[in-house]
Amino acid sequence: MKTTVYFSEFRDYFQQIRPDNFSYEGLRILFDYLEEFEESTGEDVELDVIAICCDFSEDSFENIADLYGIELDENDDEDEQKQQVIDFLQSEGAFVGDSINGIIYRNF
Repeated sequence: MKTTVYFSEFRDYFQQIRPDNFSYEGLRILFDYLEEFEESTGEDVELDVIAICCDFSEDSFENIADLYGIELDENDDEDEQKQQVIDFLQSEGAFVGDSINGIIYRNF
């Protein structure tokens, strides 16, 4: 059995179960990413908030750099350092999107 979940329901499930894992904008980016995944693969994604929170994160570029040992050039400005992190995540196939609150990515 399958049901279609709209963004408002998706957001509500996260607010009930894991309200602090993603910002509103981060949830929107993640929702769009998962919809695109379903469309491009033909596979349905189960709405399992805990599993999604284990598979994806939203964090600052500084924290991501620390977590994955990304050497940031101290001579670069903040935007250039952020782009270094995004480039790294893209090379790993883990970049989902960029929000005002942080970067949304697939954990690896």
